Amino acid sequence: MSENHHVLLLDFTDSAACRAAFDEAAHLPGLRQSAIVEREADGTLDFPASQVRGAGAPTVGAGVVGGLAGVLGGPIGVLLGWMAGTALGNAAETWRDKEGGAGLIVLSEEVEDGHCMLVLDVVESSPEPADALAARHGTTLRRLPAVDLAARVREARRAAEEA
Repeated sequence: MSENHHVLLLDFTDSAACRAAFDEAAHLPGLRQSAIVEREADGTLDFPASQVRGAGAPTVGAGVVGGLAGVLGGPIGVLLGWMAGTALGNAAETWRDKEGGAGLIVLSEEVEDGHCMLVLDVVESSPEPADALAARHGTTLRRLPAVDLAARVREARRAAEEA
């Protein structure tokens, strides 16, 4: 079966149930990132939990590759290569985190007062695991193609820049 990159949205009225689903979602196949977006009854917005699978791996991996590439330059080359690789890996992670945060801000418009939304960035090879998660926690699940959310983020940025 082909894989599909989706952002899954699960709506909750109970923050404890949302937190339990967040904890369980950490084991979903293909999960890349997850977060809880919570809006209090007075409209106050909060992001009480989030996680990124493999956080730090790009920074460490790029640092190791840079260090290995620097072997040709001797001990100073290893140090400089490691530093350059680490900086590039960290820049990539920073960009990913910034894009994820922008997506949560755009999606926060959909969270009603007194509700929580579990947001999952997933590359799905099958919809069954996420559908079962939603069923176990008594909520509905909406699938938003990741490219559609990215387009909404770009549009929001463009609108903000014009304002």
